[in-house]
Amino acid sequence: MGSGEWGWIVPDGLWEVVEPLLPAARVRQQGGGTANLDDRAVFAAVVYVLTTGCAWRHLPPCFGVSKSTVHRRFTIWTKDGLWGRLRRVMLERLADAEVLDLSRVVVDSVHVRAKKGGEHTGPSPIDRGKPGSKVHVLSDCNGLPLVIGISSADTHDQHGLTPLVEALPAKHDPERAPHLLPRKLHADKAYDNSELRTWLRRRGILPRIARKGVESSQTLGRHRWVIERTMSWLTGYRRIARRYERDHRHYLAFCDLAAVITCHKRLAKTTT
Repeated sequence: MGSGEWGWIVPDGLWEVVEPLLPAARVRQQGGGTANLDDRAVFAAVVYVLTTGCAWRHLPPCFGVSKSTVHRRFTIWTKDGLWGRLRRVMLERLADAEVLDLSRVVVDSVHVRAKKGGEHTGPSPIDRGKPGSKVHVLSDCNGLPLVIGISSADTHDQHGLTPLVEALPAKHDPERAPHLLPRKLHADKAYDNSELRTWLRRRGILPRIARKGVESSQTLGRHRWVIERTMSWLTGYRRIARRYERDHRHYLAFCDLAAVITCHKRLAKTTT
């Protein structure tokens, strides 16, 4: 299988980032067995599921791998932590290319219906109490997704902020630290909490959170609109717009993969 056969769905630049991070193939102690199928074909099939939202059993035969093989490899990669590593490496590349703008970061969340329930699901307050999840996103000034988290649909937005900020990748290189430490954080009135403001200031981040009954929604809207676009980018991947995975780790894996692809598209535009 040629190296560029899946370039239409997994560009060469993205594959160069992914391939070194893949876990080594399992070796049977008793010997025998068959060699792993082409990793790039399997990865392309996972991206296809993410993009189209199709069920694993509906994967087209053009990838040359069975649906059970793709799902099994996806599960192995998820347990190995591939998607989190991939997201962190992509952010490092964005920082190296001076594409990230952390003069301010923006936080928000979106509800998604959880078709099959599972961990981190709950009655949605905006969907007549049907089971759902909430996707929390922290983006840079231009809307590039930095960190994604999930919770049950009835979780208050305030509880999603601190895990996102704490999950921001940090380097101990003093020359890089200023590029990875946000200066300001913008959020709407759902995050209006004095303890959150104090916590952010202690971390050297200036909170710009709308105050209930004081500031109108339009006051900070000129900075917050980018997160709405980010949500549109992410939910454009149909496997994210609805949650079909009972295992929350699998759903979060798709969210991380969507963020990686979004960031790679911006990086590719910058470097060409």
